[in-house]
Amino acid sequence: MDLLNISSTMLYTAFILYLIATFFFGATIKQEKNDRRKKTKAGTVGIIITIIGFIAQLVYLITRWMASGNAPVSNMFEFMTFLGMCMVLAFIIIYFYYKLSSLGVFALPITLVIIAYASMFPTEIPPLVPSLQSHWLYIHVTTVALGQGILFISLVAGLMYLIRQLDQTQRTAKNTWLEIILYTIFLFIGYIVITSIFNGMNYNAAFEYTEGNAVGLTTDYHLPPIVAPNEGTLLTEGVMKPWFDVPTWMQGADAGRKFNTVIWSFITGTVLYAIVRLVSRKRIGSKVQPLLKNVKPDLLDEIMYRSVAIGFPIFTLGGLIFASIWAQEAWGRFWGWDPKEVWALVTWFFYAAFLHLRLSRGWHGEKSAWLAVIGFAIIMFNLIVVNLVLAGLHSYA
Repeated sequence: MDLLNISSTMLYTAFILYLIATFFFGATIKQEKNDRRKKTKAGTVGIIITIIGFIAQLVYLITRWMASGNAPVSNMFEFMTFLGMCMVLAFIIIYFYYKLSSLGVFALPITLVIIAYASMFPTEIPPLVPSLQSHWLYIHVTTVALGQGILFISLVAGLMYLIRQLDQTQRTAKNTWLEIILYTIFLFIGYIVITSIFNGMNYNAAFEYTEGNAVGLTTDYHLPPIVAPNEGTLLTEGVMKPWFDVPTWMQGADAGRKFNTVIWSFITGTVLYAIVRLVSRKRIGSKVQPLLKNVKPDLLDEIMYRSVAIGFPIFTLGGLIFASIWAQEAWGRFWGWDPKEVWALVTWFFYAAFLHLRLSRGWHGEKSAWLAVIGFAIIMFNLIVVNLVLAGLHSYA
């Protein structure tokens, strides 16, 4: 078995182990409050399985690094799987400090969605573009991922806090916003489902288009084309005709294909969410709330703060300082108004405001929870929308 096959097997193994661990952590919630021995045993088994899964993912990272000859963080598949690994590492550390098993019921499933989302991107090892052929690749990117992985825990604790504390019996603006946040998770799942279906069908629709002075360019869609490249011509017969062209402000060779994928993700995710709502006959938050009745809100609040207090400096180091040094080396300037750079700065300012408001204005509890959730939403916007829709110097990532 070659290194790439070993790498893929280890990633798949880690995925399965994280899934199994989730069920054990879930068992700690279902146990009666006074059945402490069974709860402790289930939590111990859950964290052991999680650690084994993390080791398997670490083997994936090492074997893929050996196969490619460079740090496996140079494209969306590699970065998102590494981010998932950092999320699990952050959870393991937090678990041993606070022994909060219910955190795993929320942290691991979201991590599984991130890893599954990564697997939808090409898994081949591409040649590095010149600007990535630098030791700053693993210094900058791994530090950013580690910071984001720690900040992820603040998202999980924030979501748990809001689900537990908000009055789910009333239809309020806060409950509506919480439900929208939970709905976005279904959009990720929708992307995974619809992409898996059409990949299994080997679906392909080719377009010819013009970009600038280049004519006769082609691109392949692997989902039915709702949106076509700007002024594109469909070459494949017997497939769905596009409804409209991609807006002209979305530049880049794959803008139409990426935007088409986003549309399909919204459609599929919305259908899945509607099915769950019809079956449960409740909002998702209302359905989950009883599972958190024994979790102390003050503990969740403390986890939120500590995660940001640790993750923010690491993100600052990787996302701004190391990034600026590498930008100077690669492009001859420390800062530019590239979309990825702008949104990294927005992320930094937001978390700086989080810490300022908490320490100087006393924004604890619910206010901190909303900020934690919004902060990680900005991170995901930067990773997904900015990477996949907006064209820029980081589009290869």
